[in-house]
Amino acid sequence: MSVFGGMSKGERNRIKLRVRTAMSSQTHLEGRYLGGRPPYGYTLKDLGPHPNPAKAADGKRLHGLTPDPSTAPVVQRIFSEFLAGNGLFVIAEGLTRDGIPCPSAHDRARNRHRSGIAWSKSAVRTILTNPRYTGRQVWNRQRTDEVLLDVADVAMGYTNVMRWNSQDRWVRSKTLAHTPLVDDDTFARAREILARRGTGKGGRHVEHRTRNTYVFRGAVRCAVCRRKMQGQYSHGVAYYRCRFPQEYALANRLDHPRNVYIREDAVIEPLDAWLAGLFAPHERDRTIAALADVSMPDIPNPALNQAQAMIAECDAKLERYRSALEAGADPSVVAAWIAQAQADRARAHADAARYAAGSRSDTRRMSREGITAIVNEIADAIAVLREADPADKAKLYRQLGVRLTYHPETQTVSVQAHVGRPPWGNGLCPRGDLNPHALCGH
Repeated sequence: MSVFGGMSKGERNRIKLRVRTAMSSQTHLEGRYLGGRPPYGYTLKDLGPHPNPAKAADGKRLHGLTPDPSTAPVVQRIFSEFLAGNGLFVIAEGLTRDGIPCPSAHDRARNRHRSGIAWSKSAVRTILTNPRYTGRQVWNRQRTDEVLLDVADVAMGYTNVMRWNSQDRWVRSKTLAHTPLVDDDTFARAREILARRGTGKGGRHVEHRTRNTYVFRGAVRCAVCRRKMQGQYSHGVAYYRCRFPQEYALANRLDHPRNVYIREDAVIEPLDAWLAGLFAPHERDRTIAALADVSMPDIPNPALNQAQAMIAECDAKLERYRSALEAGADPSVVAAWIAQAQADRARAHADAARYAAGSRSDTRRMSREGITAIVNEIADAIAVLREADPADKAKLYRQLGVRLTYHPETQTVSVQAHVGRPPWGNGLCPRGDLNPHALCGH
């Protein structure tokens, strides 16, 4: 088995090398768009059938970037204001004040997991550091590394970790691949200003792996802005914080405290006592009955909702394009936009029909027997929850689907538990199909 495993890994590495070499050459020599979400300010246009005959026979088509008439001027405004001396937060405040949707609000179909309340400094910084706005295709900005789950137990296998590459490993096209929104000199000056302000490599924040254990990682939200609160250790004690005003523009008059903090151990003890009471032997039947009563017969299908939102977005785009055509825009350019929007709308219609047909089969009501099995499985663990290790507690809370919402004005925490249906974790990609050139990308 060791020999077969080594041979298999060697073949995977050879395939990986050939694929990455081909993608690097296509980017550098042809400037080909290789998939993924188009950057803010651009949309996709159809460039015809795929040059590979086999893929063309399957309906695959090439796509390229073209300026989005509604967001391309916003990108140009950000660069001009930044070079004029405005800071990231000032730019974000101005855009929010003028009612311009931020990137997550502009594309709600792929960003339902984000609030889209206002422009953030990180969104402005990302635009200022994206080299594709100069008209050149760029690839290999990120890589996927395989990291051992446990170095002491190799048999546990690997996990994939996305990491940023240094600029010298980026692959750029030799010539312009799409219409530039800014020239090379403007982009270089913006990066120089960011570097002088000490924003790190290329203005990108570098994440560091934490060694601290947070029992409620990803499960605590701020009631004011509905965003997830970040974990932070202070003097050996775990806290969760929300610093919305430090990152997001407040031009929309959101009444948010400057800092919102909640101490982890102040929540764990009453939460453990509440759970122990719910799953105590004399209360277990009542808990099972309550869970069975609130089990919804029809759970919304996120993929169907995403397809319907995409249809609505395409309809809005078609209306804008027709208005632009009536206003005297170049008919050849607008025709390409309309064709792309109609193609996206047709794909969304097909997806909606497919998801609607299968939605009834995977959203059935949980039976009382199923709930009883889940409750009995975790009841014994809850009995010893108070003395459990923090990592074990985090795992159990995750299985229970515990979600906390902190209300800073009353300093109270509301708790929800979704037994058998955790509200966070592995699931459908919230950004939708990132490879629109494939007919079956979901």
